[in-house]
Amino acid sequence: MFLTISATGTPERPATDLGFLLHKHPDKSQAFSTSYGTAHVLYPEASVERCTAALLLEVDAVALVRRGKGKGRGGAPDAALAQYVNDRPYAASSLLAVALSSVFSSAMKGACAARPDLPARPLPLRIEVPALPARGGPDIVRALFEPLGWTVTAQPVALDAEFPQWGDSRYVGLVLESAELTLAEALRHLYVLLPVLDDAKHYWVAPDEVDKLLRAGEGWLPDHPEHRLITSRYLSRRWSLTRQAMERLELVRLAEADDSEVEEIDNAVDESTDTEEKPVPLAVQRRDAIIAALQASGAARVLDLGCGQGQLVQALLKDVRFTEIVGVDVSVRALTIAARRLKLDRLGERQASRVTLFQGSLAYTDKRLKGYDAAVLSEVIEHLDLPRLPALEYAVFGSARPRTVLVTTPNVEYNVRWETLPAGHSRHGDHRFEWTREEFRAWARRVAERHGYDVEFTPVGPDDSEVGPPTQMAVFSMASAHSNTPTTAKEEKAA
Repeated sequence: MFLTISATGTPERPATDLGFLLHKHPDKSQAFSTSYGTAHVLYPEASVERCTAALLLEVDAVALVRRGKGKGRGGAPDAALAQYVNDRPYAASSLLAVALSSVFSSAMKGACAARPDLPARPLPLRIEVPALPARGGPDIVRALFEPLGWTVTAQPVALDAEFPQWGDSRYVGLVLESAELTLAEALRHLYVLLPVLDDAKHYWVAPDEVDKLLRAGEGWLPDHPEHRLITSRYLSRRWSLTRQAMERLELVRLAEADDSEVEEIDNAVDESTDTEEKPVPLAVQRRDAIIAALQASGAARVLDLGCGQGQLVQALLKDVRFTEIVGVDVSVRALTIAARRLKLDRLGERQASRVTLFQGSLAYTDKRLKGYDAAVLSEVIEHLDLPRLPALEYAVFGSARPRTVLVTTPNVEYNVRWETLPAGHSRHGDHRFEWTREEFRAWARRVAERHGYDVEFTPVGPDDSEVGPPTQMAVFSMASAHSNTPTTAKEEKAA
């Protein structure tokens, strides 16, 4: 990626003042390590009449791929190839915007200790970006930059100069010129609008991106005629973040119209006396729903299959209705943490007799699991590869055969409500799959029919009218006709 910033000058105001503003000496070539590669700053020319600073960003595409491992299910079928064959090394994008803010951070803030008078002085500037993705073509480029005082030249780049009939690509060669803006204003415009034009961010869009947008957009974004488009694209169309940013922009406009500070207008809440209830974590809601279902089933002897670090076992131990609680996990380390959490070495004899922890794999039948009233598989099945799921089904429903089985798993449809979760990614890097409500119900009904259970479904967490709850729970109850019927050898072999 390549970008140049040029300034013209006179003997009284030499163009080399650009070096003071950028905090980069024109006689030196410097390199800076960034999160996505190496940024080089050099000056192709530096004289009294004209000075040009160039920013060259070498993107380490392989490092980007390595950093992205383990983040879920991926995306399109060609995602593996697209990770290596793309325009990242060449076309200006959010990666270049991040490099600008990192390498020229003082200039973007308008700070210059050596020449305090310079940052507030407008400069005759010319900025060139040879390859800029522009979703919307030259028209959108002009619509974004011209209201800010720039003279814009956006030259479309042909798909192939040898075949003009193919038309233009989505890239333009951009030239911006202005004698009315300060360097800090110019850099802030680029920082926001480069990723807006590309309409893609190459990193996670977290809630703090709203603050970054408003800081960089101070003084120009609230009154920009395309502020809604800019805000939406900059925040990757995350509707909740976009709404938050728009509300804050409206406060800025109101404050400016009233000639007052934003804090004076937005003073309806006294944080020191805030009485708003904190939301209950989903993990707590899930445990509460499981315990309520176990109580309704009348279970006294309970298996927690895939007990992890023992949070559910600890909650069950507090209820005297559960006379025997067994935690099973394949991880010895998790069982060690669970034992420490439960303080097994310090429990009284009566309490200690109620709880047992042991190592076991749910992919195999285990005689120790037979004879219990209920079994819980809480956020377990999604950690298995799909070809191994039938083995778990038989081990629990065919061999152990508790009277009640509770299964909870994420509802993938709800993932769009998680602000910090990128589209197409799972909630956890170890999830092998995440099911829609219909997929989960279809699986549960097949299991119930095959092994002689009835099944009902319960939402866990806020039940969104469009995408459902964040967690879905199936409650399997052994059908009366099968309660004492052992699985035949033929059925076992089929399973």
